[in-house]
Amino acid sequence: MFRIRQIDHETLHDSQRELARVQEILRTQLPGLAAAEVDALPDRLRDPLSHRFRALLFVADDLRGHLHGFALLSYAPDVGFCLLDYLASGKRSGGGGIGGALYQRARAAARELAAVGLFFECLPDDPGACSDPAHARQNAARLRFYERYGARPIVGTGYETPLRPGDKDLPHLVFDDLGSGVPLPAAKARQVVGAILERKYGDVCPPGYIDGVLVSIVDDPVRLRPPRHTAATRKASPKVEGRGQVLLVVNEEHDIHHVRARGYVEAPVRVKSILDGIEPTGMFRRTASRAFDDAHLLAVHDAELVRFLAEVCAGVPDGRSIYPYVFPLRNRARLPDDLSYCAGYYCIDTFTPLNRNAYRAARRAVDCTLTAAAALLDGERLAYALVRPPGHHAERGVFGGFCYFNNAAAAAQLLCSAGRVAILDIDYHHGNGQQDIFYTRDDVLTVSIHGEPRIAYPFFTGFAEELGEGAGVGCNLNIPLPETIDTSVYQQALDRALAAIRAFAPSALVVALGLDTAKRDPTGTWTLQRADFERNGARIGALGLPTLVVQEGGYRSVSLGGNARGFFEGLVRGHAGAGGGGS
Repeated sequence: MFRIRQIDHETLHDSQRELARVQEILRTQLPGLAAAEVDALPDRLRDPLSHRFRALLFVADDLRGHLHGFALLSYAPDVGFCLLDYLASGKRSGGGGIGGALYQRARAAARELAAVGLFFECLPDDPGACSDPAHARQNAARLRFYERYGARPIVGTGYETPLRPGDKDLPHLVFDDLGSGVPLPAAKARQVVGAILERKYGDVCPPGYIDGVLVSIVDDPVRLRPPRHTAATRKASPKVEGRGQVLLVVNEEHDIHHVRARGYVEAPVRVKSILDGIEPTGMFRRTASRAFDDAHLLAVHDAELVRFLAEVCAGVPDGRSIYPYVFPLRNRARLPDDLSYCAGYYCIDTFTPLNRNAYRAARRAVDCTLTAAAALLDGERLAYALVRPPGHHAERGVFGGFCYFNNAAAAAQLLCSAGRVAILDIDYHHGNGQQDIFYTRDDVLTVSIHGEPRIAYPFFTGFAEELGEGAGVGCNLNIPLPETIDTSVYQQALDRALAAIRAFAPSALVVALGLDTAKRDPTGTWTLQRADFERNGARIGALGLPTLVVQEGGYRSVSLGGNARGFFEGLVRGHAGAGGGGS
């Protein structure tokens, strides 16, 4: 679990350690970078006017305060564009996952500034243009990463003209239209290129050279290089035949909960990415959600928590967020008068904000999940609640981990009216919410496969010895796995989980689907790929139970759709093979 936050002139004093680490990474990873430029970074944050660029620094750190990556962005308000100076992430920190989250935050910042686009330089992927041809492969990997977001090099200009004869490693200027689809006019391109060359490279690029590059920009709009890497690697998936075997309920109002200020990875793009991956299959039938009485929510959450979230969120000004930062010993007889100061009584971390729309979005997610659960009671065999915010970290009396209300628990509670229920949580992080809510009950089996608590959020729960209490002894199964695993280890864990479910013989199954077990997800360390998700879906479907899938984590937007599609292709096939039927 990590957060992305901005370091600016207001937070500079409190963020000296992170800033020093950023400077250390720049010196280590870019030894050719001038020492003066690295040393000037704090001053750039304090005094943007003297540098003719406003610097925006975003850092990714975890609960322990470890820096896992950063993005440095320059904004030229007079020209109206953003320049991505540096994007760095540690290999152990998820690599592409952290980098993807940081790049998405940089794109979001550029959109918030109404920039014409995001520009940056990438070294050439043509071996003949590299001083060491072996570097072309690494450069191609970087360009492939950016191509996934639609960013491509500008071609047909003199931007790559060498300053001296024989120079190589001349960077491409890459343009990201931020998803607008609007071409870049030549006049604006000349303004942008002029600003980059004069302000960033004025000490090495003479005026005559700059003039020559500007004169070379004649295509209107400018031309972008056709996709070179993503098109070649993207493979068409076979369409799964069917007549909408899976009932789909989408939280249509999820995007009102969009935390922009800190680069919140639990972003609206997650739902769109999943829909783009699954809807072309023809496996899904959409239905609208309906409102459910608060009694369903109060069956799994304390009334005090529900009241607190409703009242605090209603009082937060638009555009503001409250983050818990004081975690007192729980003397609830002496709460502060101002409820906004009580967040630490009700939250398990510092990452989950309260804002004007958090309660509304979370309450709507519960309604969507209950709609899907009620459909199982009415005879549907497979249903999917595609919701955000997620819910499996929300316990009976506390929220956290991006979660406010426990969607899967509310659904399981409703399904209990027809018999015993099993919850299988396959998110990378422990399903502490379901465990807490049903820990003393014998009518709900809670099973969770997750990263070991010593290395994975929420850290304080999810141990193998937690088996349940009272009547619930033996009805909670935790299967914690190491930081690094291979497919066989995960399959053995799933074997154990499915065996426990079969032995419990439930009437229905709720799957808390986390796609953050995927390779390069920024919040996990495992490396599951689409084929793994398809295999896991098939094995879960082979149980032949009425099954509700509830969306939980998964934050690498470029792979979410494919992995979700793989899971449901397997689920539908496995369910049909088990005689589970379908429409």
